[in-house]
Amino acid sequence: MLKRLNSIRYTYIRSHLYGVFLTAVTLLAILLSIFVLIEPTWLNASNILVFVLLYVFLSVIISFYVGFKSSTDIKDRMDYLSVFITQLSRGNFTSRGYFNEGDEIARIGNELNELAEKLQNQVKSLQRMADEKTDFAKTAHKAATIEERQRLARDLHDAVSQQLFALAMMSQATIRIFDKSPEQAKEQMEEISNTALKAQVEMRALLLHLRPVHLSGEPLDKGIYQLIDELKQKCQIEFRLMIDELLNLSEATEEHLFRIIQESLSNILRHANATVVTLELTKKKNEVFLHISDNGIGFALETDQAKKTSYGLKTMKERTEEIGGIFAVRSKQGEGTYINIRIPL
Repeated sequence: MLKRLNSIRYTYIRSHLYGVFLTAVTLLAILLSIFVLIEPTWLNASNILVFVLLYVFLSVIISFYVGFKSSTDIKDRMDYLSVFITQLSRGNFTSRGYFNEGDEIARIGNELNELAEKLQNQVKSLQRMADEKTDFAKTAHKAATIEERQRLARDLHDAVSQQLFALAMMSQATIRIFDKSPEQAKEQMEEISNTALKAQVEMRALLLHLRPVHLSGEPLDKGIYQLIDELKQKCQIEFRLMIDELLNLSEATEEHLFRIIQESLSNILRHANATVVTLELTKKKNEVFLHISDNGIGFALETDQAKKTSYGLKTMKERTEEIGGIFAVRSKQGEGTYINIRIPL
């Protein structure tokens, strides 16, 4: 209620009421001065009181009416300006406002139009740079392949190799105590099983990065379906897909989106312990929306910056910004992780 009273419409009404109050006080002072100094027969205290009260009553009614009528136009224009700003904040830089008046609101609207045009040009420049970067990346593919192999070798050494070493050590220890302490041997066998499962999950996540960086001429939707089909054969995760066909994206945008999806699924396999993954890739008007979510353990964005997933999230955010998109992630411990990406076309 208090917010409504602070709106521009009620501000107009209050200004009219303030004018009524000042006018009533001035009129009362004039009538009292005439009554005291001249003492005309037609003017007495009762007449003054009735006249002033009648004036105030009628003026208050007129003030409300005039305030509502005079503020309707400016309120509508402010609402229009607010909707325009909301469209720009959501990344819809093709929106434009149309103002025929020559006042301050029209000047603000025209400045917002100029800002939207500059932002749209910047997005186009980013996308053009992404296309140029793609051409450059093709020429540097061999060097990137070597670097990727080195990174995979480090990951295999740091994760899978150590887990396999631990499996070998625990297996040897279990063999030695199998006859002497069957219960302890059983506990170690369970630990061996868990370690082997972790190594298997780590290997599946690393194998995602062995896929080619480029889609090899295939459409983005077909590449995603092939990727998911491979994962379905290797892990017990339910995938819920909704992918639009004929997105008509540039080659650079398709490759960036494909790598973002790869990175996201790799993080889910490694860290989420999820059983259901939802992936939506849709096109609405002049924008492409990518939504990836899981029902895993989640994490605290504010306190878990040291997690391994933070590197993957940083990479996905950088790829999104390279093609002029907006990246948003939401996660909470025990409630899964949600990634939303919006890319203007």
